[in-house]
Amino acid sequence: MTASLMTVSDVSDEQVAAWRRDTPGCATRNHLNNAGSALTPRPVADAVKGYLDRELEIGGYEAADEAAGRIEEVYGHLGRLLGCAPRNVAVVENATVGFSQALSAFDFERGDVLVTTRADYVSNQIMYQALNRRRGVEVLHADDLPEGGVDPGSLARLAAHPRCRLVAVTWVPTNSGLVQDVEAVGEVCAARGVPYLVDACQAVGQIAVDVRRLRCDFLAGTARKFLRGPRGIGFLYASDAILGRGAYPLGVDMRGADRVGDEDFKLVDGARRFENWEFSYALVLGLGEAARYALDVGIEESGGRAIALAGHVRERLGALPGVRLADRGRRLCAIATAEVEGWDAAAVVHRLRAAGINTSVSSSEDGAPVPVVRISPHYYNTREEVAELVNAIEGLLREEKP
Repeated sequence: MTASLMTVSDVSDEQVAAWRRDTPGCATRNHLNNAGSALTPRPVADAVKGYLDRELEIGGYEAADEAAGRIEEVYGHLGRLLGCAPRNVAVVENATVGFSQALSAFDFERGDVLVTTRADYVSNQIMYQALNRRRGVEVLHADDLPEGGVDPGSLARLAAHPRCRLVAVTWVPTNSGLVQDVEAVGEVCAARGVPYLVDACQAVGQIAVDVRRLRCDFLAGTARKFLRGPRGIGFLYASDAILGRGAYPLGVDMRGADRVGDEDFKLVDGARRFENWEFSYALVLGLGEAARYALDVGIEESGGRAIALAGHVRERLGALPGVRLADRGRRLCAIATAEVEGWDAAAVVHRLRAAGINTSVSSSEDGAPVPVVRISPHYYNTREEVAELVNAIEGLLREEKP
C-alpha cells in the first residue's frame, strides 16, 4: 500500500499501542513536532546511553575500539535505508554539514552556474549566496508550478546553461508540507550530465528513499527528524560516479585521506572521505539504531500513517473559521502548516506547549511569507492527539486576541 493511498486506520490499534510503549515521551507529551526533532524509541536511547556508560567505565578510545564492529554495522543500516552500498555512506554532524561538504567538492569558478529551487532550505540558500560572493557563482532559481513545487521544465532550461556545474534541491522544505519532484529533477540532471545534490533532511524516515531512482550524486540527511534518532548526527550519500570523478571535500582531513610524503595525499576509497576524524560514537550508534528501527517498522507503512495523520490535521483545522492552511503542492507529506487568525505563530506554539502539545514555528526566514504554526505528526501519534490539538486551537480562537 503506498503512502498516498494509506489512511490512519490502516494500522491496527495494537500496533500503534506497541509503538507508543516503545516511546517513553508519548506518556507525557502530545508530540507533533517530528519535523523538528522526533521522540526517540527506547532502543535508540539505549544505544546512546549504553555507549556513554562504557566511555565512563573504560575510556573514550577504548570504548570506540570495543564497539568497532557495531560502528561498522551503522553503514550497512544506512545503506539499506538509502538503497546503496555501505561504501557510499559518510557519517557527518548533521544534514547541513553533509550538504556543505558536498558543495565544497566542486571547484567553482567565476561565471559557473548553480541551479536550485525557490523552496530550498534557508541554510542552503545562504551557502549558495556565499558561493556567489566568494567565487562569483551565478545562482539561478527555477520557477515553481502554479500549485507549488519546482517546475521540472523550468529547471531543465536553466540546467542547459553551458556553465551549469550543479543542481541542488531540497526534497521537502522545512516550512510546509510540500514534496518536490526530485525524481523528475534527477531525470533532467541525468540527461544533461549535471551533478545533482539532494537535501533529504525532512524526507528520510517518512518517505522511502532509493538513491538509484533519484539519480542523485549526493544526498544529505539527519537522524533527529522523522528517522527518530539523536540530535547532532547525520549522513551523506555519495554515488559511485561522483566518487569515481575523485570528488572530495575542501577540508578533507586524515579520516578522509592518507598523507603521502610532504606534498601529496591519497583519498580513502568510498564516501568516508567526506567524514571528519572526530566523532561522538554514542550518536553514531544511535543513528545506526534509528535506521535499523525504521527499517524494521517499515518506511512505507510508518511514513504512510504519518502522512495520513497530517492530512487529518489539515482536514480538521481547515474546517475551523479563522485558520488558514499554508501548504501547497501536488503532493503533501507529514508536515502541516497553518496561520491562526489574530495570533502570532510563536504565541500559538507557546500556548500549545504549555498545554503539553509540541509544535513549532516556521518563520519567514525559512521561506514562508509569514510565520506559520508547523504541525508534524509521526506514526506513533493518534487521531485523539490530533483532536486535542484542534480543540486547543479552537479554544485560542474563542479567546480575546493577545
